[in-house]
Amino acid sequence: MKLRLCLPLAAAVCAAGLLPVRAADPTGVTIDTKKGALEFRVGKEVVTRYHVGASVAKPYFWPLTASNGAAVTRAWPMEPAGTGDSNDHPHQKSAWFCHGDVIPEGIELKQKIKGVEGVDFWSEATGHGRIVCVHIDDPKNAKDHASVVTKNEWRTADGMKIMDETRTISLYAIGEARLIVLDIDLLASVAPITFGDTKEGSMGVRVNDVIREAPPKGAKGGQGKMTNADGKTGEKDIWGYRSKWCDYSGTIDGKVAGITIFDDPSNKYSAAWHSRGYGLMAANPFGRDHSGFPVTKGKTELVKIPKGEHLKLRYGILVHPGDVKEGKVAEAFEKFVKLKR
Repeated sequence: MKLRLCLPLAAAVCAAGLLPVRAADPTGVTIDTKKGALEFRVGKEVVTRYHVGASVAKPYFWPLTASNGAAVTRAWPMEPAGTGDSNDHPHQKSAWFCHGDVIPEGIELKQKIKGVEGVDFWSEATGHGRIVCVHIDDPKNAKDHASVVTKNEWRTADGMKIMDETRTISLYAIGEARLIVLDIDLLASVAPITFGDTKEGSMGVRVNDVIREAPPKGAKGGQGKMTNADGKTGEKDIWGYRSKWCDYSGTIDGKVAGITIFDDPSNKYSAAWHSRGYGLMAANPFGRDHSGFPVTKGKTELVKIPKGEHLKLRYGILVHPGDVKEGKVAEAFEKFVKLKR
C-alpha cells in the first residue's frame, strides 16, 4: 500500500508515527517504515534512518553506520553532546540535501534571513525555510538493493510552497560498503527558481567529531583525513575546488571507517566542495563568485529553473569500513556511476 498524505496533514501524520510499520528482511536489503522515519537495512544491520517528521526543518539521515559498527556522522543535536563534543552549527544534522538561498522569482517573501535574497533552507535561524515530506511510496525491496520514492515541498518560513521535489532514495550493498543514492528531481511548479550564490549548500554531511581534521580549541577529536578523487588532502587543497568525490575517514572507537559523497558526472552542474576541517563536507553545484570558491571565481551566471521545468541531480553517500584506500572508494564510485535507474 502506498502512503499518500493529504498535504495539510502530512507533517502531522509523520510526527504522530502513523507511517505503516514493516518487519525487516533478515537477509536482503530493505527499507522499512518506522515512526516518523524510513529505516535502511542490510540484513539485520541498520545502515541509516531517514527522518521526515513534522519537527524537522528538512529530511536528514541519521545515524549513518559502517558495516563494522562505526558511527561516521555526528550525533548532536539529535542526542546530547558529551564532554568535549562539538555543539556548533545545529542545522548540520548528520546528512542532508538543501540550499542556502533559493529565490522564487516574482514572489514577495514576508520573512527572510539577513544576507539571503531568497529562502534559506540551509540554516535554522529565524525565518528559515522548510523542506516538508508530503508523500512516501511503498519501498521496493530486493536481495541486493532497495529504493523508495518520496515527495517534498520546499516552503517559506510562513508555509508557502515555492518548489516541488521528487526524491528517490536507494540503498545498495557493495561488498562491505553501503551506498545510498539520491536521485533528486526539482520542479519549479510555482514560480521560476533561481539558486542564489552562496557557499551554504547542498548535499552535505557532518562527520563524527573524532574523524574531522581539526577540532575547535578545547574540543576532542580531529584525527581524521579528508581526501578527494584527485588525491588531494586537507581543507586547503579541497575547499572550493571540483572533484568527483570527497571522503572523510579515520578511527572511531578503535574501528577505521569513513564516509564519501559522490557527485555524479552526469549532473548538469558539477559541484564545488564546501568541505571544512571542522567536519563539514558538502557538494555545492550552485555557488558562484560570491561563494568564494576558487574554482568559480569571476563566474556570476546563476543556476535557474524556468517555471514548469525540472532540474535533476544525482548524488551518492558511501559508508565504508577502512580508510579511503581500504574502503575501495574509487572502485565504488565507478559502480555508482553505472547504477542508473
